[in-house]
Amino acid sequence: MVHTVETMAEALAHLTAAEPAFVPVIDRLGPPGPRSSERGTAALLRTIVGQQVSVAAARSMWDKLTGAYGDPPNLHRLAAASDEELRALGQSRQKAGYLRSLATLTLSGELDLDHLPEDNEEAIALLTKVKGIGRWSAEIYLLFAEGRPDVFPAGDLAVQIELGRLLGTEAKPAEKWLRERAQSWAPYRGAAAVLAWHSYNTKVL
Repeated sequence: MVHTVETMAEALAHLTAAEPAFVPVIDRLGPPGPRSSERGTAALLRTIVGQQVSVAAARSMWDKLTGAYGDPPNLHRLAAASDEELRALGQSRQKAGYLRSLATLTLSGELDLDHLPEDNEEAIALLTKVKGIGRWSAEIYLLFAEGRPDVFPAGDLAVQIELGRLLGTEAKPAEKWLRERAQSWAPYRGAAAVLAWHSYNTKVL
């Protein structure tokens, strides 16, 4: 859905028809560009490595991890790695557990990223079985790696702030309220999040 100019345009056409409040931001900033990210286990490993650290630190930690376990990392070796081995590569004890959790679930076949359930909530429930992967991370993966059009990360702070501003709410809307408001935007709720980030991150002189 968000992977090409054409599919993004289709989604935005639906959104602006369903929510006229989105028209001015597109007129002012233009449409957001297509977005996609890597698909597969390595993408989720990167997500775990990058949690709560700067972009530069995450890149350095990823380079150390792939230097030791291959690129993409060998899951058998990663599942067997000790806390001490992973801490020597810059991973916290907590992240070491998360990395092993993902490797173990993938190797067991319980998590098959090539065949996630088509139902978004079922896919999210499966992804969040991985320690360290919460709902937000699962939604971001499904939206950008798989391009699922109706995945809506309503818990994202920037999405809440910017959609609240665009919709004219007096305060940052709660996640529950935003999910209810977004029901009429289906089946392209993911594009609403992309539009919110586009607006939030774009400065117009």
